[in-house]
Amino acid sequence: MFLSDEVDLVARLRAGDGTAYEHLVRTHGGAMTSVARRFFGDTDEASEAVQDALVSAFRAMPAFEGASKLGTWLHRITVNASLLKLRARKRSRLVPLEDDSPTTGASACDTVLSQAETCARVREGVEQLPEAYRTVIRLRDLEGLSTEETAVQLGTNCGAVKTRLHRARQALKTILEPQFANAV
Repeated sequence: MFLSDEVDLVARLRAGDGTAYEHLVRTHGGAMTSVARRFFGDTDEASEAVQDALVSAFRAMPAFEGASKLGTWLHRITVNASLLKLRARKRSRLVPLEDDSPTTGASACDTVLSQAETCARVREGVEQLPEAYRTVIRLRDLEGLSTEETAVQLGTNCGAVKTRLHRARQALKTILEPQFANAV
C-alpha cells in the first residue's frame, strides 16, 4: 500500500467509514492472525486475540499519529492483546474448592497442595539467584514479557537477555534439582 493510500485509509477509518474497516481487516487481518498464532498456535484463543486487537485498534484510531506504518502499529496492538490474553490465562488457572466425588476432591486437593509446594520451592530457588538472574527470570518467566520488552526494561539488547536468561535457568535448575530429586 502506498503511503498516500494509507493516509487516506486512516482518514476514512477516523470518519467511521465501514468499508474502510472492512479493507483494514482484509488487508491486515492475516498478518495479525499470524502474530497471534505465534502465541497460541492455531486455536480459538488466537482468533480471540485478533478480535481484541481489532477492537483496540478501532478505539485507538483517533490517537494513531502515523509515526509508524499502520501495519506496524497493528502488529504491536496484536502482540499486546496476545500478552494480555496469556496473562489472563495464567491468572485464571483456579481449581474449584468443591467437588461432588470425594476421591476426586481429595486428589484435586493433593494436586493443589503439590502445586503450591512446587511454586514455593521455585520461588525460594529464584531468591537464591544473583540479582541479575532473578530480575531476568522474573521479567521473562513470571511476568511473561517478551525478550524485546525485557531488553528495554533492563536497558540492554536481546542477545544479552537471552544469554542471561539461559544462564539464570541453568543456575535455577542446579539449585532445584536436588530438592525435586528427593521429593520423587
